[in-house]
Amino acid sequence: MLPWKRVLRPLTALLLTAAVAALPTAAHASSTPSTGWNDYTCKPSAAHPDPVVLVHGTFANSTDNWLVLAPYLEARGYCVFSLDYGQLSGVPLIHGLGPIDKSAEQLQAYVDKVLAATGAAKADLVGHSQGGMMPRYYLKFLGGAAKVDTFVGIAPDNHGTTLDGLTKLLPYFPGAEDVISATTPALADQIAGSAFLAKLNAGGDTVPGVHYTVIATRYDEVVTPYSSQFLSGSDVHNVLIQNLCSVDLSEHALLGLSDRIAFHEVANALDPAHATTTNCLSALS
Repeated sequence: MLPWKRVLRPLTALLLTAAVAALPTAAHASSTPSTGWNDYTCKPSAAHPDPVVLVHGTFANSTDNWLVLAPYLEARGYCVFSLDYGQLSGVPLIHGLGPIDKSAEQLQAYVDKVLAATGAAKADLVGHSQGGMMPRYYLKFLGGAAKVDTFVGIAPDNHGTTLDGLTKLLPYFPGAEDVISATTPALADQIAGSAFLAKLNAGGDTVPGVHYTVIATRYDEVVTPYSSQFLSGSDVHNVLIQNLCSVDLSEHALLGLSDRIAFHEVANALDPAHATTTNCLSALS
């Protein structure tokens, strides 16, 4: 084994350990702290007939990613659910690390579970980072388009990421991508130019029948360039958050974790008939 490979393997483990340590205390909770969040007795109202499924990002889980958005939507009358996906054996609490096509199969099963419990015909999906991209595989290849009305991606890596150019250095380290694929497959899948992304985006970004919204920030340091997050299609609404509030400084994580201006746009996408103008004051709504 090349010497750098001996370094890369423990470095990957170190990153996983650090991510666990960085999680909010609430991420260690055994159940989601809300009556309407993952409450399978919740029945959608006539005003909001589609249950909302929240899809976390890489290194996150079904609780920590949604401590603000889930109650925000619940307070607005939605039945809200969230799943864990992409678990690796022996890695607790942080998920979204397994092969993304397999994670999409987990999402497929979870949406079916939510629809069966609520009696709804369709669900809406809201995802952050990988969670704003992975469901597109479900929609495109696993029959999800027939079961989803609206899909909102917050800081999604729809066309992969260069990590500010760092991924372009991988060819200079033979076998590096193989090591990443073996230890954390989802990370390899999200590199711009990966085989997974080539399959996902071949033939167009979207599928008919689904309403797409993408919410991005120009300060995204994880999914770069930020413009790669935007989708092309006939039913796509691409939003740069700074065009709505120029002083919004949220970067990749905060856009999905706590940015109420972004969340106002999420609410608009879920209920366009009652959409209201999003601006800096939306942070107080």
